[in-house]
Amino acid sequence: MKNQSLQTEIDACYLYRKLAENESDDAVANIFRQMSEIEQSHAEAFAQRENISLEKLITPSWRAKVLDTIGKVFGYDYVLGALMDTEKSLSNSIIKAKNKNNLAITGAETNHVKILWSIIENDKTISGTQHAKFEKSHRSVGGNAIRAAVLGGNDGLVSNFSLVMGVAGATGGGQPVLLAGLAGLLAGALSMALGEWISVKSSQELYENQMAIELDELETNPEGEEKELALIYMAKGIPEEQARAMSAEIMTDKTKAHAVLVKEELGINPEELQGSAIEAALYSFFLFTIGAIIPVCPFLFTSGTQALVLSVIFSAMGLFLIGTAITLFTGKSIWFSGSRQVVFGLIAAAITFGIGKLIGVAVI
Repeated sequence: MKNQSLQTEIDACYLYRKLAENESDDAVANIFRQMSEIEQSHAEAFAQRENISLEKLITPSWRAKVLDTIGKVFGYDYVLGALMDTEKSLSNSIIKAKNKNNLAITGAETNHVKILWSIIENDKTISGTQHAKFEKSHRSVGGNAIRAAVLGGNDGLVSNFSLVMGVAGATGGGQPVLLAGLAGLLAGALSMALGEWISVKSSQELYENQMAIELDELETNPEGEEKELALIYMAKGIPEEQARAMSAEIMTDKTKAHAVLVKEELGINPEELQGSAIEAALYSFFLFTIGAIIPVCPFLFTSGTQALVLSVIFSAMGLFLIGTAITLFTGKSIWFSGSRQVVFGLIAAAITFGIGKLIGVAVI
């Protein structure tokens, strides 16, 4: 566990350094370099305390190297998203452990994302434009996109694997299994795509409606909106006189005022509304299909017991790879995460196979 903590610090140091190397904005790159230095100091402290050779400090894990490769291919926003998620997860684990052992929460457990913001706020060389750029990167769906890819493939694999095994238990692995598997793939992928489309579209419509109401309020009662904005700034710790001056200045430009009110009062980032619902649906359809096709493949060129055994082997391999991919977010051992995923997937398939065998329903 101690070596794992050290490796986590080494990986964070390595990834922040890669972010800095691939950041075109010097000020933002400087933030990443400072974070890399902070992580390196943590690693050195761990190594010294545990009498571990400092030579290990230059060796990132396979996980960090894979994330770097993802960054090279898809962009480093993906790396930042995954890195932020990992640090948040680690800080939450520390807090839970302290609560369990009745230890005081000191504030040092707060994730390193807040350190980044602290560096930004105290660095006078960083302009508002640069701050906004970093904020956009910080809010990037990079980590969420990778997670969605893994979970989408997992949903397709587990659900269709269970369906295939259930029908195989009832029919002995003949042609009905292939038909059921393909039907399950199509039905599941379409359902996932439709669900994603509805989710994105409904969120966009909700936010757009709230923004329209805010614009209407700004047109009909600008004085009230100016007071609200001033109160928002005061709640952030800005002195009353300064808050009122800032609010009055912003209200001189209604377009700017609306944008600020939408962000400050409603908590809506307009850039997040630009995502395509259709693109999200297609993405979800594709990911589900990738996972769902794995247990069906053997039944495309063989049948019976042979197809059944191959389906189990292919699915187990797919589950292990998914478990391995999950470690990109959790930092757990590959063997632990991969084996756990295989065990749970096989249990689900065994249950449906048993039910199919027991019921013996023929699928036509």
